[in-house]
Parts: sequence; structure tokens; C-alpha cells
Amino acid sequence: MTPTALDAATRPDTAPATRGLTRRTLAVFARNKLALTGALVLLALCAFCFLGPLVHPTDQIHTDLAQAGRAPGAGHPLGTTDLGYDQLGRLMYGGRTSLEVGLAAGLLATLFGTVYGAVAGYFGGWADAVMMRVTDAALAIPALFLLVVVAAIVTPGKPLLILIIASVAWLSPARLVRGEALALRSRDYIHAMRLMGGGGGRAVFRHILPNALGTVIVNATFQVADAILYVAYLSFLGLSLPPPAADWGSLLSAGITYTQVGHWWLVFPPGLAIVLTVAAFHCVGDGLRDAFDVRLKKHRRGLPEGRTRVSPKH
Repeated sequence: MTPTALDAATRPDTAPATRGLTRRTLAVFARNKLALTGALVLLALCAFCFLGPLVHPTDQIHTDLAQAGRAPGAGHPLGTTDLGYDQLGRLMYGGRTSLEVGLAAGLLATLFGTVYGAVAGYFGGWADAVMMRVTDAALAIPALFLLVVVAAIVTPGKPLLILIIASVAWLSPARLVRGEALALRSRDYIHAMRLMGGGGGRAVFRHILPNALGTVIVNATFQVADAILYVAYLSFLGLSLPPPAADWGSLLSAGITYTQVGHWWLVFPPGLAIVLTVAAFHCVGDGLRDAFDVRLKKHRRGLPEGRTRVSPKH
């Protein structure tokens, strides 16, 4: 039997029900005001960081000590840094780095952890035991400690920083998806696929992972938020990208030095940006979790959207 015929035989025709469930999922998400607010905040922050420099262009490469430490005013809405950089432009420039590294590291960690957990959960036995003991051993070491050690050994560029953060962030999605795979591998359509000659790879990538997609998407939002925090942690400790590169954590670390002289504009804007971004991702994640929870309950009942189960008459 060809792979296409095998998939068709083991996958029921649920396109109308799937479209109905998708509409229901979006409707549940739209009713969550915090989730919508978080999504709007994220869109605003992305526009601020990536489109803002087109509206407010600044030089973030060359220092200008004659302009150092200026308070907010004409020409510099958020003042200047200790090296003469425009703080508003620096906030946009640093935010671009934080979002790029956070998104890439979070998604990479989710991707690797998802495949790792799905393989461990589906095959089970000694493979699951070995793979999960590796995960448990890594989880026993504090992630921040590992990040500090690795970042202190090498001077990370942006790609290396993404890999460093992803290398400690994949553990949580791996355990989560492994639990989903353990539950899904006993379903009837998996047994049917095996009887028709389907292998483990087809089971993982064509059946296990698509059915765990809701869990993966929700977890990805939390992983991105955690990755942005990891970037801020390393930068605050002076272990992030070398100058003239910047991110919100390094701006916050540099600004704390000048709090006693009243330079509040060096501390509050980057700190507020970090808090808003992480809180927004968590709000979106909570909204997606509620939405996919409704979708999952409908899927488990096996009912198309708009139908209800009718009790037989006695």
C-alpha cells in the first residue's frame, strides 16, 4: 500500500469538523480579553522595534560623548546614554536583538524538544528510558548556571547565543510532548497504521506530532518568553553580544549604574519593555491554551461542530 493510501486509510475524513473546530478555537481565543491585549502588545512592540527606526533614524554605531547623559528633550525623546547614543533608538535597536534571539531560540528549542519527546514517547521501552534519563539529568542542573558557564567560555555572536539558549530550553517541551505521545500511541488509528505496514517515522511525523500540535503551539509561546528572559539574564550579567550590539538586558544593566544620579530614562524603558514582552507572550499562551483545550475536548468526543450527543430513548 502506498504512503498516500496508507494515510487515507488511517485518517478519517474530518475536514468539515476540523474547519468547525478551528472556528471554535479562534472564537474562544477572541473572547479572551487578556490574550487579545497580549497579541496587540506584541504587534505594537514588533512595529516599534522593526519599523520604528524608519520613523526615528539614529546612529547606533558611533559614540558621541558630547551628547552623553542628556535628559529627555527635543531631538532625544528618551534622552541619551552614557556614550551619547539616542536612548529611544537604542531601545528599538536592542529590542530587535531581544525579539530575534528570543523567537529563534524559543522556536528552535520547541522544535527539537517536540521531536525528541515524540520519539521517546512513541517507541517507549529502553529508548524512552535512556532518552528521558538524559533529560532528567539535564533538568537537574539549573539552566541559568549552564548558560553563564557556556557564555563565559565563548564570546557569543547572535547565532551562537540562539544555540546556547536553545540547548537548555528544549527540555521542558520534550517532557511535555513525550507525555502526549504516550497517550496517543495507543489510539486505534496508530494500531491500524502499524497493521498496514507503517513505520515509526510515519507514526511520529504523520500522526503523533499533528495531534499534539495544540500542546506544542501553546508551549512555544512560553518558550519564547523564557528565551527573552534568558537573553536579559545573560546581558544583565555582561555575557551577551559584544558592543556595539545591544539588547534590553544590556541596556538595563548599563542604566542601573546611573540610577543614583537620577538618570531614570536609562532604566525604566528597557525594564518596562522586558516586562511587557514577557507578560504579553504569557497572556497569548494562556489564551491559546484555553482555546486548544476546547478543541481537544471536542476532538475527544468525536463530534462535529454544532452537534450534540443525543441519549437513546428507553
